Amino acid sequence: MKGIRLVPEETNFNFIGLRFLAYALSAALVLGSIGLAVQRGLNFGIDFTGGTVIEVRTPEMPDLAELRALLNDLDLGAITLQEFGSPEDLLIRLPEQKGGIEVQQMAIEDVREALNDIYADAGEVDYRRTEFVGPQVGSELKKQGLMAVLFSLAGILAYVWFRFEWQFGVASIIALAHDAIVTIGLFALTQMEFNLSTVAAILMIAGYSINDTVIVFDRIRENLRKFKKMPLPELFNKSVNEMLGRTLMTSGTTLLALIALYVFGGEVIQGFIYALIFGIVVGTYSSVFVAAPVLLNTGLKRGEIQNGDAAPQKA
Repeated sequence: MKGIRLVPEETNFNFIGLRFLAYALSAALVLGSIGLAVQRGLNFGIDFTGGTVIEVRTPEMPDLAELRALLNDLDLGAITLQEFGSPEDLLIRLPEQKGGIEVQQMAIEDVREALNDIYADAGEVDYRRTEFVGPQVGSELKKQGLMAVLFSLAGILAYVWFRFEWQFGVASIIALAHDAIVTIGLFALTQMEFNLSTVAAILMIAGYSINDTVIVFDRIRENLRKFKKMPLPELFNKSVNEMLGRTLMTSGTTLLALIALYVFGGEVIQGFIYALIFGIVVGTYSSVFVAAPVLLNTGLKRGEIQNGDAAPQKA
């Protein structure tokens, strides 16, 4: 049985010839993402800001404006409400209450009593979960999340540098930073909740993207030894085109699974899956249009390719 091919076997698309257009697009995406993150900021979840989140199911579809006004009359600070799946499912966020855990617990009880009074005639309110995070814990988690991303990038740089040459490491880190910044920009644009699961998604995106990038780099290194006199732009194009079918097949099958999870997985994991779907698309783009062209511009020379599994061995 013949294998499935998403692209023709003899594809010869001029990726390197479009590198300056890709650079302009990537620069616009990165600068726009940074601008959005600075100007609009991220909608940090309870993991980072501290406070309490209460997930409830009301016996009937609520009037959010009226319910928000009634809860804000409790003088507990700016309480936010958000639909969480069906119209009857709500997420209620309470800001951090001064006075410690006991005061926070009293605030939770006030909200429960208010909801029970509002829906006394309609039925019982189903309290599904209640989570509390203190401000000190939230600040520490924010710091640790940033350190996790930075250390992962440093580890990837060290691995690629050891596995290939320093030029490959620099190109891979530029591509990974591109993917992470653009994904953060998406959350700044949409104002979707940015929490610990989002940080985990960014780390997974980095791992997925570097996997694609290393596959392309390995083929480039092999072809550098194989085609001694081929011009480097032509050789890079050949290498990317040879791995294009594999890259698209891997990305496509991964996206199929992620889309299924996004549709059927429920609201709890949708933010996480949303980040992964976007990151897979951006990571595939960066492996082809960012990593390889940047490697070409690092001044890589054939004589510097000495280490690695594909090195010619002496008889």
